[in-house]
Amino acid sequence: MLRILLTIVLPLALWVWAFVDCLTTPEDEVKHLPKVVWVLIVLLFPPLGPIAWLIAGRRRGFLPAASAGHPAADGPGRPAGRGGRPLAPDDDPEFLASLKRSDKDHESMLRQWEADLRRREQELRDRDEPEDGRKS
Repeated sequence: MLRILLTIVLPLALWVWAFVDCLTTPEDEVKHLPKVVWVLIVLLFPPLGPIAWLIAGRRRGFLPAASAGHPAADGPGRPAGRGGRPLAPDDDPEFLASLKRSDKDHESMLRQWEADLRRREQELRDRDEPEDGRKS
């Protein structure tokens, strides 16, 4: 069983992972050779192609070389995390601020609804009470 795992499953998983990683890597993060050549190397030379891709094919690290030295951003008002990737919603200050605004809006709407409910309840109580002030 271990022999099958080491000779078939592990190299196949490495090959598939390296192929998908090579396809999804942006062109500006590929080192030494054009991306098309790397895809062919990974496809045609298993398991050496995937190992070569892992070692020499892709720029690794937290920041791409183009943005090393200044913080990366994905667009206007969109802060980026490590490697120029967008921040997760719970790490994005702009998104968190919009949640606070939304919470305030919802709280004011809830207060309006509660006031309307109290007013309607009072109208129902007033309508049910007799006009002479006695309770039945």
